[in-house]
Amino acid sequence: MNANDVLDVLFGLILKRGKPKFIRSDNGPEFIAKHLQTWLRKVGIEPIQIYPGSPWENGYNERFNGTLRNEVLNAEWFCTVHQAQTAINVWLRRYNHIRPHHGLNMQPPVPETLIEKAKNTGTENWG
Repeated sequence: MNANDVLDVLFGLILKRGKPKFIRSDNGPEFIAKHLQTWLRKVGIEPIQIYPGSPWENGYNERFNGTLRNEVLNAEWFCTVHQAQTAINVWLRRYNHIRPHHGLNMQPPVPETLIEKAKNTGTENWG
């Protein structure tokens, strides 16, 4: 992925989801490219990079990406994008709704009990 690929993805996401106030990234060449930085500022998004050599600033993301890679992407061969997306969605649901997380006292981020409670009270809004 290069800076142009990042720009294409960001443009589509902004059209679909709206513009964030800032985007934080590491210092990979695809994120620090001058034309990408210029475009972000022109559209009113503040680009923020973590300090070089400081991956702990983005540790939650690094941990998630490593876990996804180890448990899904390196564990299976995918023949189609649809097949990969399906496997990732199944894993993501388990990761967010069932799997206990050490940083949350062995609770999942969005426990199934909260989802069931929201469904029963008519307040479910997970959009």
